[in-house]
Amino acid sequence: MKRKVGYTWRLRELMAQHHIFTATELVPLLRERGIDLSASQVHRMVSGTPERLSLQVLSALCDILSCTPADLVATTAENAGVRKTATGDLPTPPANVAKLRPRAARILPDA
Repeated sequence: MKRKVGYTWRLRELMAQHHIFTATELVPLLRERGIDLSASQVHRMVSGTPERLSLQVLSALCDILSCTPADLVATTAENAGVRKTATGDLPTPPANVAKLRPRAARILPDA
């Protein structure tokens, strides 16, 4: 069975718990830990949900916010719905299929 997985990025929520309310407040804290990102890069990371993130940045965020990666990224997984196919609804063919086949046509020359 297929599974549908997803995640929720909770950086903004954890920042608010630590009284960090803007991305520009996060930039110097990241620099202290050797992560040199521009203010716009940090803003995109805070305001959106990143598709890719280096482990160094993740580790620095966990250090700043005193949390674990599981606190920053809440994952979800559920069973994907099974799609119905039309083949399951077809009736079974008759037992003697050979009788249902047409005979080969013969083409006669013009007389």
